[in-house]
Amino acid sequence: MDILFINGSPNRNGNTAALARTLLEGKEYETLNLADYRICTYGQNFPDDQFQEVLSKMKEAKIIVIGSPVYWHNMSGALRTLLDRFYGPVSQGELRGKDLYFLFQGAAPTKQMLEFGEYTMSRFAALYGMTYMGMAASMADAEKLKKKM
Repeated sequence: MDILFINGSPNRNGNTAALARTLLEGKEYETLNLADYRICTYGQNFPDDQFQEVLSKMKEAKIIVIGSPVYWHNMSGALRTLLDRFYGPVSQGELRGKDLYFLFQGAAPTKQMLEFGEYTMSRFAALYGMTYMGMAASMADAEKLKKKM
């Protein structure tokens, strides 16, 4: 699969997924709903942890689209946990050659919330070798961003 959409929302058909449908309109893609996976927090080791499954799907994709609702002024806990788990088991540059798009939506996010989310994702992309393609926080943003695909 060339495009992987990682949905960090517990609502698999909510606003985050709608933003992804707008960005990815006309393209084939696989959706991975983080709510369907058990990803333990950094430092925990449980036999049913599925971090490696998610990482494997990310390694297979050429384009990774990560989406999250704005919760408590930041990305969802499920997405934050996924990013935290990269520390240690994933080497710097390990996802080199992939493009990363970020979808970050909420009812009334402030400029600062959006800046913090974009900063985190752009740094995440840089650390693991991906090209950060940008963020969409609205349907209009998604329409503009899809021109880069």
